[in-house]
Amino acid sequence: MRWELFLTPFIEAFLLTLAIGTAFLSVPSFRNRTWRFGARHGKVGHVPRLGGIAMVVAFALVLFIHPSLVITKQILGLITGSALVLLFGFWDDIIELSWKTQVFFQASLAMILFIFGIRIVSLPNPFGGIWTFPSEGFVIPIFGMLFIWLFLTMNAMNLLDGLDGLCGSVTFVTLMTIFFLSLKPEVNQPPIAIVAIVGAGAVAGFFVLNAPPAKILAGTVGSMFLGFLVAVLAVIAGTKIATALLVLSIPIADAVWVVGQRIRAGVPIFRPDRRHLHYRLRDLGWSERKIMGAFTVVTSFIAFIALNTQAVGKLFAIIMVLAIVFVFLFVVERLTVRTRT
Repeated sequence: MRWELFLTPFIEAFLLTLAIGTAFLSVPSFRNRTWRFGARHGKVGHVPRLGGIAMVVAFALVLFIHPSLVITKQILGLITGSALVLLFGFWDDIIELSWKTQVFFQASLAMILFIFGIRIVSLPNPFGGIWTFPSEGFVIPIFGMLFIWLFLTMNAMNLLDGLDGLCGSVTFVTLMTIFFLSLKPEVNQPPIAIVAIVGAGAVAGFFVLNAPPAKILAGTVGSMFLGFLVAVLAVIAGTKIATALLVLSIPIADAVWVVGQRIRAGVPIFRPDRRHLHYRLRDLGWSERKIMGAFTVVTSFIAFIALNTQAVGKLFAIIMVLAIVFVFLFVVERLTVRTRT
């Protein structure tokens, strides 16, 4: 296998993201500007929220210049969607938009992907075979599944973006999982592997500037882009949604848990707060580096399971991992309640 086919674009995306991010930090108007920050972020407002822009620009440029990658309609849809995420996310980074506006944008994004032919038309049957959905007379359900998957993944990654290095490290592991999965003989999708490794390179370049203590933040652009990239790659890689769902089980379970807590408390489910697992661990005395390391190690272990199990195994693994995560979330919540009282 020609590993330079993948190593070169990884290095290019890494260096380009790092260079753009460093250039942003060298501009006084960016470095000294007071950026918005909300209830989920403990950073002062002078940390630039421009890391996402660096990642999107580097990702798109490296894909376009890669000599061996054919820009198919689906990959063009991915790049187009990434550009729209950049524009919308930067708008939100300047003036915080309402949750209704964000949901409307995500629904519009799903429609654009649908037009570009990015659709969930089949799902693996955990008991063998594949469930295939007919294209005729099934348009609305197919679009609905795409929107739900996109909405779930983008918001799970957005909610994870509360501590330095956390969102980037989890996304890097997820993209590398898709990369190795695409190179398995039974899958054999080199174009998907190239896109995944370029995304991983961009995330690695961003991580250099975002590792605790962060010099730059992902912002809405970055957190939305990372969730968007993972969601789309899972679909165009032959609906590897089960694999992505398994690898992202911690942030997805945490998001579901927090929504349940907000409903129980009678507060709006989209109101930002500090109920998430990483904040509760910090309340228990964990450092940001320790939290990031724990998430990365556990996610890497789950990724190893995802790469070495078939459909039935993945279903069992998803159920087991989610059960363990929910138990852990319950224990951590009880411990933090005791600490506060």
